[in-house]
Amino acid sequence: MTETQLAEPVQQASVVATPEAAVEQKVATPTPGTESVMQQIKISKVTLNIGAGKNEDMLKKGLALFAKLTPVKAVKTTTSKRIPGWGLRPGLAIGCKVTVRKDADVLLKRLLVAKENTLSEKNFDAQGNLSFGIPEYIDIEGLEYDPDLKILGLEVAVTLERPGFRIKKRKLKKSKLGAAQRITKEQAIEFMRKFGVTVE
Repeated sequence: MTETQLAEPVQQASVVATPEAAVEQKVATPTPGTESVMQQIKISKVTLNIGAGKNEDMLKKGLALFAKLTPVKAVKTTTSKRIPGWGLRPGLAIGCKVTVRKDADVLLKRLLVAKENTLSEKNFDAQGNLSFGIPEYIDIEGLEYDPDLKILGLEVAVTLERPGFRIKKRKLKKSKLGAAQRITKEQAIEFMRKFGVTVE
């Protein structure tokens, strides 16, 4: 056996042993057209809100409406400041809200029927969240007119997230969200279009 034949296996082994080659073996080539799991946007929560001011009757109607929409218990919103000109004092209930996380996408689809699945670009903010108003609850899918509620509207706020958002909300070692993980207005609009919504 010649010296050249003995050298060939050694050269092949050295190629595999290089750091660059080891990295290439571990890193899988992404499939074209696929999206990273860490970049996938999801609906984190849907928050419904009704402002009643000092009208206790409207506050009761708002709580009754939320009970029809979701099994999640609604809470009263109260003032934290005293404004004599408006007759407000700290602790006074001026509205109600409910936050839905489980099956939030199912609830959102029902609410979007009231908007004919159409939103404006003005409904989106720079952080990739969106909100819209529903003037009459009878436009919501699955709800019928209730003479006790009469005509009542509500505000809807939708919070979008990506995996990793918890780092800015956790109690220990809280950190800022990286720029790559933030959701832009354009990305939120594209997500809602895939959700079946027309954005004008």
